[in-house]
Amino acid sequence: MAKILVTDDAAFMRIMLGNMLREAGYEVCEAGNGWEMLEQYEKERPDLVTLDITMPELDGRGAIKLLREKEPKAKVIMCSAMGQRAMVLDAIQSGACDFIVKPFEKSKVLESVRRALAMNF
Repeated sequence: MAKILVTDDAAFMRIMLGNMLREAGYEVCEAGNGWEMLEQYEKERPDLVTLDITMPELDGRGAIKLLREKEPKAKVIMCSAMGQRAMVLDAIQSGACDFIVKPFEKSKVLESVRRALAMNF
């Protein structure tokens, strides 16, 4: 099964999303901010990254741009809270495959993950 790198500065969000993905059979690794995600990406070589838009140090928008420079074919799903539509659009334009909105609905998360993993670049 695919390996997914869950990136969020809130530990409870990483745990919640990670548990959903593990229950669906995915292997999960975690990062707490954009810099950690870039390090973990190099180490773990995941099939997919979930990336929170709003994080300290390096937010999702900056992180996806840096990831794209190193790995243009990386698959990324952006995560956002309600009301961050402009940020989501910017993230999609920066190369995200999809976005999911917090609070997470398991069926929507798993469908987004399936679609992103099926994409070919």
